[in-house]
Amino acid sequence: MTEHNADVRMLIEHIAKSLVDAPEQVFVEQLDGDVIELEVAESDMGKVIGRQGRTVRAMRAVLSAAGVRAHKRYTLEVVE
Repeated sequence: MTEHNADVRMLIEHIAKSLVDAPEQVFVEQLDGDVIELEVAESDMGKVIGRQGRTVRAMRAVLSAAGVRAHKRYTLEVVE
């Protein structure tokens, strides 16, 4: 994993841990280089998604902006 990929993964992990009640149950995994999977506790799923998906949409926007530097298009998937 390159340095930039690790930074992007850590960025999503930090944001997610700041949002949830159980930060020890936040897991971020990078698949196929451009897909980032975010797994949180079932009780925290609503906090990560937000009202009408606003929070996860904002996280995807931050991820997209971070990917511009590396000339990559990242995808964020929230896993139950």
